[in-house]
Amino acid sequence: MTFKELKLVSPILKALERENYQTPSPIQLQAIPPALQGRDLLGCAQTGTGKTAAFAVPTLQILLSSGKRDQETRRPIRSLVLTPTRELALQIYESFNAYGRYTNLRTCVIYGGVSQRPQETALRRGVDILVATPGRLLDLIGQGLINLKQVEILTLDEADRMLDMGFIHDVRKVIELVPKQRQTLFFSATMPREIVALSDSMLIDPVKISITPEKPTVEAIHQSLYLVDKANKRHLLVDLLRDPAIESALIFTRTKHGADRLVKELGRAGIDARAIHGNKSQNARQAALNSFKERETRVLVATDIAARGIDIDELSHVINYDLPEVPESYVHRIGRTGRAGHGGTAISFCDIDEKKALRDIERLCGRQIPRITDHDWPMEVLTPTPKAMRQPRGRRQVNQVSHNRKNFA
Repeated sequence: MTFKELKLVSPILKALERENYQTPSPIQLQAIPPALQGRDLLGCAQTGTGKTAAFAVPTLQILLSSGKRDQETRRPIRSLVLTPTRELALQIYESFNAYGRYTNLRTCVIYGGVSQRPQETALRRGVDILVATPGRLLDLIGQGLINLKQVEILTLDEADRMLDMGFIHDVRKVIELVPKQRQTLFFSATMPREIVALSDSMLIDPVKISITPEKPTVEAIHQSLYLVDKANKRHLLVDLLRDPAIESALIFTRTKHGADRLVKELGRAGIDARAIHGNKSQNARQAALNSFKERETRVLVATDIAARGIDIDELSHVINYDLPEVPESYVHRIGRTGRAGHGGTAISFCDIDEKKALRDIERLCGRQIPRITDHDWPMEVLTPTPKAMRQPRGRRQVNQVSHNRKNFA
């Protein structure tokens, strides 16, 4: 089936053709028709399945068909898209602009970490579609700059990530400010209990969509694992990055300080790399991301939260320098490569203190990640670090949630 058969209007079809979109992905095929009928949607799909177009395309058509507005008329916000991070907000904003380039609909994006003045200017001109992170949205609502009383379509994207980042209470506040009579499009990569409860409170008789790729992420991507001592991870990484077959590498660390430290260590080894995380300004993050996308920088080091929403065509390698504590994050990480059916490679390092995280990941994936044993830095430390010598996890997590809400709102 083609997009034309989905009964899309000519301005949107023309824009999709310009983006070289011919055939809808499975989630687009299942989501667009009921969304065009005004139905609520509950979509569960992994990253890289094309879900942005699955909600952006019908949103544009519904707003377009409800009556053209004069370009100079101040217009109310009729569609609100909530998303957890700045990078994802920008990606969604760019998609709406691309798919709606031949319409007269206006899209605006707002997020924290930057001056709000340009966002104020855009809002005062009038906006049809607002893409926002929860914290900055509530801030501007509190200042009287945003009114959501005429929202017709509410979209939540990456709802599970909202939960991870501590935004669910903010999301509930926003829901109270939009009309009860509305269409709601709800998307999440995973469905933990809290997300199921949130969706139940928001949706009315939703069409439920669950997309399992023909080759699930864990099968479509070539995976390997190195057992290596923590102190030798940087040596192993430098050895691997000297291989020209690694055309581009997105490397995940657990902490922001770890990302910065790794960039410096790679620099000392003659490997150019840049970091992207919550302590960086939005301009610095965007510059690093653009440099990586344009292949000016071969290596990008990122934390989980900053990397959510990074969409890079033909990314050759993802490297888990540190294993994630939440096993689902492993699937999200390696999903940065192998997008849209392309192949990709995921390499993971595991030290003795990460063995439990490795077991949880392999239990989730239902398979053992193949080990690479023939390398110069085999694991020699076989005794876990005593817990008393590690940073208290509970306190760190509380501080992290607070920091996330501050830096990613």
